[in-house]
Amino acid sequence: MQVSDIFRFKNAEIKALHLTWIAFFISFYVWFNMAPLASSMLRSVDWLTREDLRLFAIANVALTIPARIIVGMALDRFGPRRVFSVLMVLMAVPTFVFAFGDTREVLFMSRLVLSSIGASFVVGIHMTALWFKPRDIGFAEGFYAGWGNFGSAAAAITLPTIALTLYGGDDGWRYAIATSGVVMAAYGVFYWFAITDGPSADTHKKPRKASALEVSSWRDLVLLCIFTVPMVGILSILVYRVQMMGYIDPMTAVFIHAAIAIVVTWQVWQAIRVNVPILKRGVPEDDKYPFSSVAALNATYFANFGAELAVVSMLPMFFEETWGLTAAAAGLIAASFAFVNLFARPMGGLVSDRFGNRRFVMLAYMFGIAIGFVLMGLLNSNWPLIIAIAITIMCSFFVQGAEGATFGIIPSIKRRVTGQISGMAGAYGNVGAVFYLFVFMFVTPQQFFFIIAAGALISWVICYLWLKEPEGGFGDEYIISSVDREIALEAAEKKAAMSEVEKVFAKSVKVELTDRGGEVHLKAQFKSINDLRAALAGLDGAARTAG
Repeated sequence: MQVSDIFRFKNAEIKALHLTWIAFFISFYVWFNMAPLASSMLRSVDWLTREDLRLFAIANVALTIPARIIVGMALDRFGPRRVFSVLMVLMAVPTFVFAFGDTREVLFMSRLVLSSIGASFVVGIHMTALWFKPRDIGFAEGFYAGWGNFGSAAAAITLPTIALTLYGGDDGWRYAIATSGVVMAAYGVFYWFAITDGPSADTHKKPRKASALEVSSWRDLVLLCIFTVPMVGILSILVYRVQMMGYIDPMTAVFIHAAIAIVVTWQVWQAIRVNVPILKRGVPEDDKYPFSSVAALNATYFANFGAELAVVSMLPMFFEETWGLTAAAAGLIAASFAFVNLFARPMGGLVSDRFGNRRFVMLAYMFGIAIGFVLMGLLNSNWPLIIAIAITIMCSFFVQGAEGATFGIIPSIKRRVTGQISGMAGAYGNVGAVFYLFVFMFVTPQQFFFIIAAGALISWVICYLWLKEPEGGFGDEYIISSVDREIALEAAEKKAAMSEVEKVFAKSVKVELTDRGGEVHLKAQFKSINDLRAALAGLDGAARTAG
């Protein structure tokens, strides 16, 4: 795929790419619509503090973690078109609640729920993987994510103007946020009718079990259980901070911690319940994949996207206080970190496609992140501002490129469970953000940058040891295993059986055919007993004819 191909709008896959990155752009715009209006919020009400806004910043990425897991499972079952549309419409509700909330508790809870919109990222990743071939997936995923991620910079640049100029007054920020919610809901409805899940009806491959990720060995099952714990367990950090600020009492905190422990235990149990029968039965050689590669990419996304979310949240204040800039100037300079997304992330995917070794590209980018944040940790007021900006852009270049390289690998690991792998890796980006933002409460900005650099270096080591070059990562088509073909055959047989059942029960209101516990269940609804009798008579007649 050439860069110029993105202007071939008549091509079905290019049209799908543009429709999807716009959906993600709008989602990201709404996700980060608070930070640019923080000062306006503080001026308009007297019951908000800067500490409240810092807490809201953590809440803004918190539920994205479990949401990405849930969305990942929904993707593999329902497909990205339905999931993306429903997610955008549903998340408009907490956007409106936040816009017009009149207590800090309402703002906190609505922001917490709204953080689920961050799961939109993995939806588009899955949709893009359905439309593009393995040899082109790196650039396509990078373009989707890079231009979609720019929504955060667009929000920082445009929302203050919309709030102050278009609406004005103390409540201008409220109407600006509400407007972004209206646009998101409207596009969600449009997206439902504008796109399909891949170029053909059978492009979307479903796993047998969507409740947990399938693995290929007992060792992989242990790794899956270990990597499952932080995805929800990290929320304990948010609960601790909420309690310290007086939002909840200690007893409530204990109950929430217990609930988190129950959810983590349930997720681990699901992983065991789904995979033990599969492993006992034996996984065919052509269906195996290395979960260690998934674990390595979880670590990379923790270190790159987690760092991006955390740094974007603190960078404006860092420039403002270190070089004595105005809030507007500091915000504009800080926006350069996200602005780089427009070309750096697509380039990361393109380099991954062209270089011929996705693993090496991943390692190179992660090493660049470590060096970049070490340099940022050395910055202080003695450094010329222009040099500080250059280092920030350079560091961002490696961060965004590493994100593109990460998702240039994921679709080739295991086609059937791409949604769940994307959901897990994406969740680890938010695990990193929550962890880094929590650490930032106790350290200086310079120490914070050094800590992120250390995280990138640890991720590099994990990648070096665990990441495998994906098989068929540069082919014309994704590898289809014997199990994939078996599942496709089962789906075709079920479709044929459903067609026969619908003919027999033609007078029914609704007919469902489901698999439960190895058994086939038939459910039919009728308007009246006479319709039921007619259907049974027809069934009896068909049986006699067959006999």
